[in-house]
Amino acid sequence: MMARRRMDAALLVLFLGHLVTALEVPLDLPQPPTITHQSPKDFIIDPRENIIIHCDAKGKPHPSFSWTRNGTHFDTENDPNVNMRSHSGTLVVDISREKAEHYEGVYQCTARNKHGTAVSNNVVVRQSRSPLWSKERVKPIVVQEGVSLMLPCRPPAGLPPPIIFWMDNNFQRLPQGKRVSQSLNGDLYFSNVRKEDSRNDYICYARFPHTQTIQQKQPITVRVLNLDAINDTVAAFYNDTDLFSEAPVDERRPIFLIPSGSSSSKMVLRGHILEMECIAEGLPTPEILWSKVSGDLPAMRTSFLHYNKTLRIVNVSESDAGDYRCKARNQLGTVHHTIHVAVKAAPYWISGAPRNLVLAPGENGVLTCRASGTPKPSISWAMNGIPIENSPKDLSRKVEDDTIIFTDVQTGSSAVYQCNVSNDYGYLLSNAFVNVLSEPPRVLTEANKVYQVITNSKALIDCSSFGSPIPKITWFKDSRSSTLDGDPYFVHDNGTLEINVAQAQNSGKYTCAARNSLGIYENHVYLEVKEPTRIVKQPEYKVVQRGRSVVFECKVKHDPSLIPTMTWLKDDGELPDDERLIVDSDSLTITDVTENDAGVYTCIMNTTLDNDSASAELTVVERPDPPTDLELTDQKKRSVQLTWTPGDEHNSPTQKFLIQYEDSLHHRGQWHNLTEVPGTKTTVHLKLSPHAHYTFRVLALNAEGFSRPSFPSRVYKTDPAAPDENPTGVRGFGTEHNNLVISWTPLTGFQSNGPGLHYKVMWRQKAVDLDWTSVTVANNSQFVVSGTPTFVPYELKVQAVNDHGAGPEPAIAHGYSGEDLPIAAPENVQAVVLNSTLAEIHWDHVPVNLIRGHLKGYKVYYWKKHSLHKHNPDHMEKDILTFSGNHSHGMLPGLHPFSIYSFNVRVYNGKGEGPVSPTQQFKTPEGVPGPPTSLVVTNPNLDSLTLEWSPPREHNGHITGYTLRYQPVNNSNELGPVEELALTANETSVTLPHLKYSTYYKFYLNAKTVTGAGPAISQEAVTIVDEAVASRQVDIATQGWFIGLMCAIALLILILLIICFIQRNKGGKYPVKEKEDAHTDPEFQPMKDDDCTFGEYSDNEDHKPLKGSRTPSNGTVKRDDSDDSLVDYGDGGDGQFNEDGSFIGQYSGKSASRDTAEGHESSEAPSPINAMNSLNSFV
Repeated sequence: MMARRRMDAALLVLFLGHLVTALEVPLDLPQPPTITHQSPKDFIIDPRENIIIHCDAKGKPHPSFSWTRNGTHFDTENDPNVNMRSHSGTLVVDISREKAEHYEGVYQCTARNKHGTAVSNNVVVRQSRSPLWSKERVKPIVVQEGVSLMLPCRPPAGLPPPIIFWMDNNFQRLPQGKRVSQSLNGDLYFSNVRKEDSRNDYICYARFPHTQTIQQKQPITVRVLNLDAINDTVAAFYNDTDLFSEAPVDERRPIFLIPSGSSSSKMVLRGHILEMECIAEGLPTPEILWSKVSGDLPAMRTSFLHYNKTLRIVNVSESDAGDYRCKARNQLGTVHHTIHVAVKAAPYWISGAPRNLVLAPGENGVLTCRASGTPKPSISWAMNGIPIENSPKDLSRKVEDDTIIFTDVQTGSSAVYQCNVSNDYGYLLSNAFVNVLSEPPRVLTEANKVYQVITNSKALIDCSSFGSPIPKITWFKDSRSSTLDGDPYFVHDNGTLEINVAQAQNSGKYTCAARNSLGIYENHVYLEVKEPTRIVKQPEYKVVQRGRSVVFECKVKHDPSLIPTMTWLKDDGELPDDERLIVDSDSLTITDVTENDAGVYTCIMNTTLDNDSASAELTVVERPDPPTDLELTDQKKRSVQLTWTPGDEHNSPTQKFLIQYEDSLHHRGQWHNLTEVPGTKTTVHLKLSPHAHYTFRVLALNAEGFSRPSFPSRVYKTDPAAPDENPTGVRGFGTEHNNLVISWTPLTGFQSNGPGLHYKVMWRQKAVDLDWTSVTVANNSQFVVSGTPTFVPYELKVQAVNDHGAGPEPAIAHGYSGEDLPIAAPENVQAVVLNSTLAEIHWDHVPVNLIRGHLKGYKVYYWKKHSLHKHNPDHMEKDILTFSGNHSHGMLPGLHPFSIYSFNVRVYNGKGEGPVSPTQQFKTPEGVPGPPTSLVVTNPNLDSLTLEWSPPREHNGHITGYTLRYQPVNNSNELGPVEELALTANETSVTLPHLKYSTYYKFYLNAKTVTGAGPAISQEAVTIVDEAVASRQVDIATQGWFIGLMCAIALLILILLIICFIQRNKGGKYPVKEKEDAHTDPEFQPMKDDDCTFGEYSDNEDHKPLKGSRTPSNGTVKRDDSDDSLVDYGDGGDGQFNEDGSFIGQYSGKSASRDTAEGHESSEAPSPINAMNSLNSFV
């Protein structure tokens, strides 16, 4: 029946009016009190400080305050230690004259004005307590190795409860792990004890957080002994009774120490933290596993503490109720324990606390107080602090369990209603007023407010309003052509305008209008849509060596109207205050990097609207630290095992370890490499030599280099033994023709394996002697055998011997006794001429027995006897060609043609050369001649010139004639057709007629023999220019236009000279002149002050031919610089030649000053061509 009544009431409300949400009433309007600040329900105070119990409220008129204590009125005015702050209900209790515990109790604040009364929660005030530990004598605990043990803590009860931890006398936390751990109540549990657990400073500490004090329990002494030690040391104290006579502790399956039994139960409140623990003993140490019997553990809210012995679930909900199972297991077995968890709940709001109602006269409304809890809570209502059933009746109010329905309210019905929800585990108290007002609309949002958002983000434009009845909100943009309703706009119930994805076109002026039955109110605001802030170049992952520098870049693009600020973080915290870290506008530089600089660096670019961030990691690498803790184990006569502990790798994995040794017996202070092992190993088996005093050290290598060497190991000495090896490098040779020197590489002291090292040297003639001849040699590395035959083979052996025996049987080496000079010359020596410059020499091998030594090769001595040409002189200098090895022929290159050569051959060995073979001769045939010695051009005319030359210096045979080739060269250096002329051998000059006038020619001349033509000599020349053409070129000077142009130029020069003269003779400077001097335009300088010439033209230019001028001022014709230059040629002048007959003259384009410097300037009167060129320079 009650449920039906509720439904009818709800339907009536929806029909009569609308549900009203909470409103913020402006403080200039009448309103009942509202509690704005109060102390927590459970208020623990510090007894050393004044007590402050908060109670603040607002209302119109401003409310007055009163208090109750333990349910009765608390007269604050009559207590000299209590003061109530002005315009507030907050109490300040001075405890300087009274103990804080005197003011413990339950306090409640009341705030009232003429429109209603609000009350606070019940505030339970208790002082924190940190009592001292009770004095007790803690006896030493003696336990057998392997058993379980619990050390009790049992701290004094405090408020709030203390935090427990175990430490030693040095205030260092005691090590804990799977075997040893602390329980939730603070006791210390050992699953099994070991001898290293023995100590006399197990100390339990309790820290009371509210007073920040720490209390200490008396130290506990634990002695862990094995069975024999216990019987020997403890029995006397127990009347010689052997308390530990049972068998030694063996391995055993797990048993739970806590909780006991196979099951237990636990209750936890909703929203609190659930902690369950299982600690087991056993040997080996058991491991703990957790599971939920009827479901899965909540992954996001579950954690395992105390080495998996504690299961913790935060923010517990009803779904966490059920059975949980912990399992302890080791190799010997498994044990289970089930914990049944029940979840209870103090009252909690389902849809929030009741909201204030502002109603206009005649309106309807509802106050809802909807809450839940376990067990189900009870709900009670009060009005102005008085139970509602005791309040005056009001026909417009109807109470339905957790709801109060108001219908057709009238002025004067304002009041504050209290809703109290409670069960066994707590309560909820909420104040909500009903304020009956008649008020026209007003907009509370600031006028002309500017909202700024980022493109593509959500824009929320406020229109906070108030009015009674509640105003209706409508929005307009810019021209107010239509209301903003529909995509992309959405208007919330509170009047806020939302644009889900703001774009640039959404910027502008917005108007919100609040309208009710009493009027209308408009407010204008503005929206600006900005470009987002983005990091366009992010910092990158860096790996850097210690001591180097590193730069992280962070370049950003942002809206130009927003001012960005760059912030750098290291590992999500502030950058260290270090001058090595340099922050620029778009980068972070770290100089002289250290290991502490390693981490994640984040650049954050903030604006007033948004931010962007990017991170990069810095890894600092360096050479590894040296290994430590070198230990020698498994020690044998010839080996030992070396173990070490690696040093810090400094973020660069170790690639390998290098093991070095020092032999202090033989080479003190010298370290030698012994072996290498991969970087993953920390032990190596070392093979050793006898009779050495070893010290080892280890170096680690990573990508950055080798570490410093470790500290040396202890000295390890090996016993002496017979040598393991014999000398190497055994060889035999002779220094004289009748001796044999036997030499070897001696053993080092390290290789000797013992004292008294000497050598047994043995030899015999190969294939002749059967027995070995031997001798003992000490302190030497060679032995000389005298009286041996010349150059015969020997077999040799050298064996190492010391005081403990001889080395292994030595290998046989081979050698020869001393050499002597060969006693025979090569026979059947012949020469075969292949061409004019190459001959091949043949001979027979000299028999091995006549060489009397190691054959090194053959030498051919040869020299030119004389040339067959009468003009070439004789050449008697001898040349030698050596042919290493057992050759029987060889080539003689580079011979002179048309010559007679003499030669002989001799063999040589390691001792020297043998006798000379008979000298023989051969003749080389004719070859091609060399180039003519010179080629000169003489008598150049308009269409002819003469060539003169000298014969070749190297005839290489009989000259049979000459070949002359020549061709013209045009202005672009292109060669014309070739003309060829054959000349006789006795000719040394030729005149070439019918040539073109004013033309360059190139000439080539070479000599010939019957073998062929030799290389050519080349030359260049030019024919003289035609005088008729020259006269026609000069006729331009008689043309009228040219005379007029020259007159105009002369007049212009005259005017400029006059101006220059006036300027130079005028005294002083005038302002314009000063300004010109100060601000000279480099682009325009009409005159030079010094010589009154134009800035761009000078007299020096008159001496330079224009570009393209072909005739220099001295009348000679020149071409551009090139290797193919023609001779300078002038009327009546001789051409200039180098020693090789080439012309000195160069092509045109050089200034007269250079011609003067080269000595080619003519002293004769200028030719008509010169005059023409001078005129061309003016044009």
